[in-house]
Amino acid sequence: MDATTGPATGGAMGSGGGIDLDAVVRFVDIAVDALATAREEIDALNVYPVPDGDTGTNMYLTVVAARDAIREALDRPDADRSAVLAALVRGALLGARGNSGVILSEMLGASVRRLAAADPTEPNARALAAALAQASAASYAAVGEPVEGTMLSVLKAAAGGAARRAEQDGARSSEVLADAAAAAREALARTPEQLDVLARAGVVDAGGRGLSVILDAAETVLTGRRPIAVTAPLGSHAIPVPQSMSGVDHLSADGPAYEVMYLLDAQGCETEEDVAALRARLGELGDSVVVVGGEGLWNVHVHTDDVGAAIEAGLDLGRPHRIRVTHFAEQIAAQRAAAPATLSGRRIIAVAAGPGLAALFEEAGAVAVTGGPGRRPSTGELLEAITECGAREVVVLPNDEPSVAAALAAASTAEVDHAARGLRVSVIPTHAQVQGLAALAVHEPGRAFDQDVTEMTATARHVRHGAVTVAARQAMTMAGPCEVGDALGVIAGDFAVVGDDLGAVAEIVLHRLLAAGGELVTLVSGRDGGGQLAERATAWVEEYHPHVDVVVYDGGQERYPLLMSVE
Repeated sequence: MDATTGPATGGAMGSGGGIDLDAVVRFVDIAVDALATAREEIDALNVYPVPDGDTGTNMYLTVVAARDAIREALDRPDADRSAVLAALVRGALLGARGNSGVILSEMLGASVRRLAAADPTEPNARALAAALAQASAASYAAVGEPVEGTMLSVLKAAAGGAARRAEQDGARSSEVLADAAAAAREALARTPEQLDVLARAGVVDAGGRGLSVILDAAETVLTGRRPIAVTAPLGSHAIPVPQSMSGVDHLSADGPAYEVMYLLDAQGCETEEDVAALRARLGELGDSVVVVGGEGLWNVHVHTDDVGAAIEAGLDLGRPHRIRVTHFAEQIAAQRAAAPATLSGRRIIAVAAGPGLAALFEEAGAVAVTGGPGRRPSTGELLEAITECGAREVVVLPNDEPSVAAALAAASTAEVDHAARGLRVSVIPTHAQVQGLAALAVHEPGRAFDQDVTEMTATARHVRHGAVTVAARQAMTMAGPCEVGDALGVIAGDFAVVGDDLGAVAEIVLHRLLAAGGELVTLVSGRDGGGQLAERATAWVEEYHPHVDVVVYDGGQERYPLLMSVE
């Protein structure tokens, strides 16, 4: 839990201004579940622009990132509607993967921004139709060379269906979304007529299918009913299913060999002309160019043969980071060559909130993933760690309550993708770094997987944990109100102590943690005076609980100068 965060307040769920946060949260949850169900089907449809079989996965992970971001925002006591919606948009942007995921993040972002800006007097039906129209326009603008027969044309058709219904007197929001979803399904059925590569493969567009699933989820939120199955006949059309991939399941010899993606920080130095110039430059280097975002943060995607030049194009505008480069031929070859023999052993994936903690986890044999408050790992990052560690059995320690959902999504995705190889993934819902350290301490690779997970889980649950931090804003806590700069004591994830001295608050937290007894106190010092706090806490334990052992680690974590646990 971040400093000064706590349970969501009822006010954050108000509905004014044409958009209801309850509906948004339900939509995101239903969309995640729907894409999880349809993901394998969508991956199988993926033949354009590159037959790498990951469109469904990329769209799923993008929406999961949006869901995780909105849940985290709702946990903040000062969360208002604008902050929650902004978190959703940013979460989708940061978590977007692949060509389809980046375009989807722009669709979500543009529609949410339009709904958030709706005048309170504007009918919801018209606001929804306008949001879909804005999402369509923004998506076409973000793509270097828009192609019909893709998710772009499916959304354009959905926006058209919504607009026609919204123009009718007395139109309701549910009717607008129902017409939009129906128009999307009909447009999806026509995609093989628009793209020859789809017709040859006997499939509809994968991105369009994913978008149809999402619109169906939106319809379900407002109507309470599930739309007709997309595989059912629609008039004279039937949605095709994959027939034969011969002739389209290889990469073109003259096509780009690499997918390059990165986030671009361009605070204060980007204009519409700058971004247009970046798209144009990337278009010279390859195809499938998509640049989405705004307010100084952009998600950049391109298929190219010149990886270095694609990254350098971003340097002209800002700072590229979180760079991902995928070699299509190697990716597809790895998917085809995957065999049970390629996985063996057991590994632990642990989210680490600081460099010292990362070193501790790695020394114990775990794979450390950078995380913690302010820098929580995405589902995609955890999925990558799981799939690249080479183990048949994987245990994930999120070590942070908001990261548990991302870990669960990554685990289920990895198990589905690698079911043929017998991959097993278990997430132990650790809510604190010290719980992860305790669980890892009892890990025994020689034990049966289920038994090892049970022992680690039991140990983590029995750890009483706390921390101290400094209030970053005014808020109401379990211990009463706090002001900026107050010392806060955290016990089991809740702010339970408010004071004016971090050392004194740390002693109160330790006193409460030790009230039920204990044999070992673990202290993890962070940045900003954590070492001195650890020394003071150690002296206090030695004076008042001389029979209790104390272990001190340098964790290097931010925001929390001292983490504590009692076992």
